[in-house]
Amino acid sequence: MVRSSLPLDDSTLARLWALVVVLVVAGVGLGVGVVLVIALALLLTGVGFDPSPLTLLVVSLVSIQGFAFGGVALVYLRLRGRSIGSVGLRTPSVRELLIAVGGYAAAFVAAITGAIIISVTGAPAGENQVAEFASADPSVLLWLVPASFLLIGPGEELLFRGIVQGRLRETFDPVPGVVLASALFAAIHYVALTGGAGGRLVTVSILFFPALVFGAVYELTDNLVVPALVHGAYNATLFALAYLAIRLSESGSFPEGGPGAGAGTDTATATATFLVDAVAALPL
Repeated sequence: MVRSSLPLDDSTLARLWALVVVLVVAGVGLGVGVVLVIALALLLTGVGFDPSPLTLLVVSLVSIQGFAFGGVALVYLRLRGRSIGSVGLRTPSVRELLIAVGGYAAAFVAAITGAIIISVTGAPAGENQVAEFASADPSVLLWLVPASFLLIGPGEELLFRGIVQGRLRETFDPVPGVVLASALFAAIHYVALTGGAGGRLVTVSILFFPALVFGAVYELTDNLVVPALVHGAYNATLFALAYLAIRLSESGSFPEGGPGAGAGTDTATATATFLVDAVAALPL
């Protein structure tokens, strides 16, 4: 009996340690990013520069997804004596590209389904900084399309799939490893959302499902480029659709429903509003 319990104890301790490690890594990544954003914002203000929404967004993306997430991931790999290639960086094969296409469709469906559920149930949802910046300057959304592929996708996937999920998979089976990494990925966004605790939890819950897709894609391919492409394409699509909806609304193509408005107009207006609101559910 004693011998049979020892492996279980060792395994449990190893899993608990893995959870502690990934929590620390994710927390440090977010913390470093927040400190950089605040420091740069104060610096810009201190020199008399009034940053625009676009400037603030660029500062945020470069600080968090670029320097913080990427830097923490590289430091972690160095401390463990591993190279950046150990997370799986190679040109995708035809099979992997097909998986990427399927993953993109699944993530998009997950996000749209979540937004529909929020709309139908009337549940409160938190909003991220992108929705706030876009309301002040819609052109921000256009800049986020290339940023999705260059910073958001690669930066977040390197930390949360390459490091967090990779570390969990050393001690957990595939399914719990992907689920735990996805849950942490969604939960870390809580502090970046605005609104009440209930609304933030609703949005975090929605983010969990696209995150599962990203994690599954990485598990299937062991190639970080693939989930980075899926994540980037997914974000870029919703950014582009939200921008299009805002511009069409501003041009009057989606007029508000009134006494003379038909069912088609009401549907178009609802669609435009839905696309704009969907930005708040992006896993950035």
